[in-house]
This record gives sequence, structure tokens and C-alpha cells, in this order.
Amino acid sequence: MKNNLVVGSQARILYADSEGRVKIAEAINKAIANKEISAPVVLGRDHHDVSGTDSPYRETSNIYDGSKYTADMAVQNFVGDSFRGATWISLHNGGGVGWGEVINGGFGLVLDGTADADRRLKSMLFWDVNNGIARRSWARNKEANFAIKREMERTPNLKVTLPNLVDESILNNLF
Repeated sequence: MKNNLVVGSQARILYADSEGRVKIAEAINKAIANKEISAPVVLGRDHHDVSGTDSPYRETSNIYDGSKYTADMAVQNFVGDSFRGATWISLHNGGGVGWGEVINGGFGLVLDGTADADRRLKSMLFWDVNNGIARRSWARNKEANFAIKREMERTPNLKVTLPNLVDESILNNLF
């Protein structure tokens, strides 16, 4: 066997930033256009991603400003993906941690080898990832702050308001 295939969650979860996801999707769309893949491909996500889920005990547990209990990120993701070219979107409750504990925003994006699919994948995947990174950055997540600054360097037209961080030594002296 030429490829070492994997099954289960390793086969379905992609950990990549927006640049990586766009490049992968472009390669798939190009392979369809070149007839290397004989049918359309659907990229999808139900939840479990940087901006698809508001779950205070799992996906948004690393939001430190007290807002991890709101559903703003999943709703913004759901609406933003629709305006940026997702083929379908979903907004639902649950996601494995219980009814009423989480809000999920998901999408499906059909790649069919066309220039329109290429346009939509670039717009939608860029938003889908960076929406969540920006939200976590606003909530003072150090890694998200690093990631959104890096994305703004790569993408000069992207403007995200960064949080004003308080020197921890000042806080420690107050209490």
C-alpha cells in the first residue's frame, strides 16, 4: 500500500491556520478542475474549531475575560461564513457536552473546480479561522494574540483591535 491511511478523529481533524486551510482547499479545487479528482469535494465543520463553538468547559475554556459563557463567537461565525460563500451553515446546540451548555456554528463548502469555488474558499476559510482567533485575542488569550498579529502582518488589509493588557504586577499590588 502506497499511503498509510488513518481512521477516526486523526483522519477528520485538520489543525491548520487560515493560510494552511486555504492552500489545502485551493489544491483540492485545482485537482477537481484538472480532473485528478472526479467529483466535487465538501469541506465541512460542525464544531470543535477555533471559531465554531462557544463551550465554556471545552473550546472557549481559554477565554479569560469572563465572556466564555456567551454565544457570540459561534453566531458571528455562522453568519460570517454565510456571507462569505459557505454552501450551507448550521447553528445548533449540544456538541457533546450537553444541551444548554454549548452553541455551535458549522459549515459545508462545496469545491467543484470552478473559479467561483476558489473565490468563496479564500473568503470563507479566512473568516472562519480568524474570527475565532480575534475573539480569543480580545479575551486576552496570549497565543491568539500572537496568531492574530501574525495574520495581520501577512494580510495588511486585516485590521483587528488588540486588547490593552494590564501589567500583572499592578493588579497584584491592588489586591
